Amino acid sequence: MNYQQAINQIYADIKNQENLGQIATYIPELSKVDPEKFGICLKTVDYDEFGVGDWKTKFSIQSISKVLSLSLAYKILGDDIWERVGVEPSGNPFNSLIQLETDNGIPRNPLINAGAMVICDMLISHTKNAPKAFLDFVQHICSNNTVTYSSAIAKSEKSVGYRNVALCNFIKSFGNIKNDPAEVLDFYFHMCSIEMSCQQLTSTFMFLANDNFRSPEKNSILNISQAKRINAIMQTCGFYDESGEFAFKVGLPGKSGVGGGILALHPGSYCIAVWSPKLNKKGNSSRGMKFLEAFTTQTESSIF
Repeated sequence: MNYQQAINQIYADIKNQENLGQIATYIPELSKVDPEKFGICLKTVDYDEFGVGDWKTKFSIQSISKVLSLSLAYKILGDDIWERVGVEPSGNPFNSLIQLETDNGIPRNPLINAGAMVICDMLISHTKNAPKAFLDFVQHICSNNTVTYSSAIAKSEKSVGYRNVALCNFIKSFGNIKNDPAEVLDFYFHMCSIEMSCQQLTSTFMFLANDNFRSPEKNSILNISQAKRINAIMQTCGFYDESGEFAFKVGLPGKSGVGGGILALHPGSYCIAVWSPKLNKKGNSSRGMKFLEAFTTQTESSIF
């Protein structure tokens, strides 16, 4: 498969189309990003790497980080995490309060905002310094100690994070947040502020695509069963109330962020990251969704 030729062609085709959508202006710092940025990186499990456009430019990965915090909590706590967060698609926007009422403070899954906050709360309870432990984990799995938080983006998110504050306090009222909501929210905002390039994202998520990362002699990040479950959650819940559409059109486990990034992977084959800041009405990158649909169609490489 000539991956470089494929991504170059699809990139050029989409670049020539109208750049639809809106940038995430509700987070002041994200509104400063050039809406024309567009990059793709693909890395195979054999470590062949292909890129085009702004694939080495760092951006705020936002909710893509939720998969990483979930992975760390799963590594530390095992299946105990599922007592406090579910594994079902929400079918609602990522910041919805509605289901928490009917579900008694148990978020539907760990990739919506409420679920990610409960995961943050678990990490605060089970590490000495959760922000440091999380960043150390991310730097370890991507083999890059320059990856870090953006204090400007975290501060920007905190300045407008009224709905997230409401979510966290609402969960606290059901007893499913154990620590001080202010501490949980501070960690949550910092977690979402991590900046990476498409190139760094593909390296970071390789542990979910490559079985070599899960061999006993390599001090596995997650075991095969855990990796399978994380991939399943990404497949069914990674795009909020557009997850079914992504599975239907793209056919890969993945996760989006309102910074315009999408990370997707084909277990046993490759990781691919796309970044384009303009979002569709569901909060997912418009160009990113188009690119990945065209890519898996052209290369016949969905998991189905």
